Amino acid sequence: MNIYPKRGLFRRRDEPNIYRMFFWITLILGGIWLVRSLKSGDIKQPFQSTPTPTRFAVSYALEGDAQFTAGKLEDAITAYREAVKGDPSNAQLLAQLARIQIYSSAMLVKDATIKARLEEGLASAKQAVDLAPDDSFAHSIYAFALDWNANPTLITDDREIQKLLSKAENEAVRALQLDNTNTLALSFYAEILVDEQKWTQAEQYIQQALDRDSSLMDVHRVHAYVLESLGEYTLAIEAYDRAIAITPNMTFLYLRAGANYRRLAFDSPNETVQTELYEKSLEYFAQTARINEQLKVQDPVPYISIAKTYSQMGQFFIAIRNVQKTIEFQPDNPVFYGELGVLYHKNRNYETGILALGCAVRGCTAEESCPARGDCGLNDVPAEVKGLPLAASTIYYYDIYASELAALSKPPKVNYCPEALAIASEIEASEFDSDPNIAADIVVVRNICSFAPETPVTQPAATESAATLEATPTAAP
Repeated sequence: MNIYPKRGLFRRRDEPNIYRMFFWITLILGGIWLVRSLKSGDIKQPFQSTPTPTRFAVSYALEGDAQFTAGKLEDAITAYREAVKGDPSNAQLLAQLARIQIYSSAMLVKDATIKARLEEGLASAKQAVDLAPDDSFAHSIYAFALDWNANPTLITDDREIQKLLSKAENEAVRALQLDNTNTLALSFYAEILVDEQKWTQAEQYIQQALDRDSSLMDVHRVHAYVLESLGEYTLAIEAYDRAIAITPNMTFLYLRAGANYRRLAFDSPNETVQTELYEKSLEYFAQTARINEQLKVQDPVPYISIAKTYSQMGQFFIAIRNVQKTIEFQPDNPVFYGELGVLYHKNRNYETGILALGCAVRGCTAEESCPARGDCGLNDVPAEVKGLPLAASTIYYYDIYASELAALSKPPKVNYCPEALAIASEIEASEFDSDPNIAADIVVVRNICSFAPETPVTQPAATESAATLEATPTAAP
């Protein structure tokens, strides 16, 4: 017998699940919102690249630190500027930027460029202190920036220099009040004390910094500076070497160590020892040039240092070649023409020297710049040169130029005396004529030109014979 299942006439039907309904409604509403957001642009489609990728400020700061250690100070400045853009209220970033800006000024040549970079660093440091008035690190960097801005080569007003130094000392003291373990503050305070001629106190503070943390380049650099100011050139070189070991691509450290070797050589009475010291100096400068070449940095400073060393050794031809190398890097830099003119004078090439010094003092056209540098080679570019204003760092160019103009004058055929006398008057009217050698040179210029007619020859002749030179200046840089 077949038994069929009972029909469900009286069975209870399944009721709808309220949670399931809520889930589906939420899903539908979410889908509608997602579609509308995609259309309006509130939400980007997945895997779509952002038009301008962003980086955290700390990433730029790390890049800046790496570039600084590598010796690429301009790239380090660029990286820290980007870091500051990403976090403009971060006083630490601004202070680090200021530190690099100040150090980078040591790698520049033109006074105007150096002054501008130092002022940039000072502005960054001041902004850091304004943002964080109780930050010891910010105050220490501000003290450092103030001290380097009190540069007597760039500032002629002694009152302004003393004002900056006094403010720098106050900032260093403030940094130590906020944190007496701040090693950088101790170091920079020692540097300020040297510039204030308080050598005993400077020794005390730099020793405290060395005892607290000898792993910082800044500490050894300032230690070297303190020793250098005391005439301890050998010990200063050792301190610079320790700083170099920490930052081996920081080229200005090599330059300072090399300069100390050159000073030792200049003071040595033993000719053999003197030669050895000069050669050691040249090794440091050559290493600087090699590092720059590896970093693809066209820095003329090492070649100027090499030229000055060869000049002291009496090897003027090699010195001239190195200055000509610097002009390949910066063909419009009047400082290099001034240095070249001095070397031509020492090498008794007065005719070319007068052209180079003319570019340095009065400026010259692009066409005139080539003969002034001894003719343009394959790597040279003619460039207009603007003359240098009379200053403590340029007065010797003016002095030698005036002396050579007077000495090469042969009236009435060749008469440079009006220009020579004009320069002599500028020197006498300036505040930079305290050197007795320069004063003696001006007397010679006036004596030579006292019988010259007033008709000038505006362009010095490059073909004059050196044998006709009747007087030479006694002063030289």
